[in-house]
Amino acid sequence: MTQILYHAVAGATGAQGGATARALLAAGQRVRALTRNPPAAASLAALGADVAYADFRDRSSVDLALEGVDTLFAVTTPFGSSTEAEVEDGTTLIDAAAGLRHIVFTSAANADRATGIPHFDSKFRIERRLAAQHVPWTVLGPAAFMDQYAQPWHLSSRERGMLSVPLPADKPLALVATADIGAFAAHVLTHPSRFARRRVDLAGDELTGPEIASVLGAALGRELRYEQAPIEVAERYSPDLAAMFRYFGTVGMRVDVQALRREYPEIGWHSLSDWAAAYL
Repeated sequence: MTQILYHAVAGATGAQGGATARALLAAGQRVRALTRNPPAAASLAALGADVAYADFRDRSSVDLALEGVDTLFAVTTPFGSSTEAEVEDGTTLIDAAAGLRHIVFTSAANADRATGIPHFDSKFRIERRLAAQHVPWTVLGPAAFMDQYAQPWHLSSRERGMLSVPLPADKPLALVATADIGAFAAHVLTHPSRFARRRVDLAGDELTGPEIASVLGAALGRELRYEQAPIEVAERYSPDLAAMFRYFGTVGMRVDVQALRREYPEIGWHSLSDWAAAYL
């Protein structure tokens, strides 16, 4: 009898990893949820995931967690550490997974275009490491997360009846729901030959700041006025995020939303209105 292997999902207790694990489980796939904090993955275990301890700073733990694994969803972050630490984490994951059938790495939309954004550039360094391996791979480049609008940092401006973002009012922003990232990653992991050595940027909608405020306001049942926050606000919070908003406001994030919807209708893409109705 052929052994049925696992899809390993790194960062399984995070937004993208959790969405990917849930999408795979919903499709009847075997999932090994990798996490430094196994108790935090209790909800995934309840859905049928095999939870395994893995610390990217401890290669032996990653090697052990990848035993009996067929494919890997890899995600990294510099937040809480540094961009150099992120590259080290990504290198550990990729090197440990060199013998697998397929690796999906989630990067950032346009990270392959010399953006100058530190946490985009670190992800692109990991992409290059991945491309140099013999294992088949796919890179996903999510646009800005719709899910950010449910986070606490937007609540204070919403309480004042505003959406305050350091982005020119006439500059469209590409957006994607983390649920769609997970659905797409699961689709790639279950159809790997279709996506071998491909990079796909992901977005389900594209709206200007005032349009975003209008959609969110409609979902909340009250008017929200758009306000372009000074870039210095982002700079005080994080020079990395300030660099990102400068890029968004000048060059802009380019993702062909309509082409994605035509080519991959099975993903069930969320518009911002869809997402807001479901999550706000």
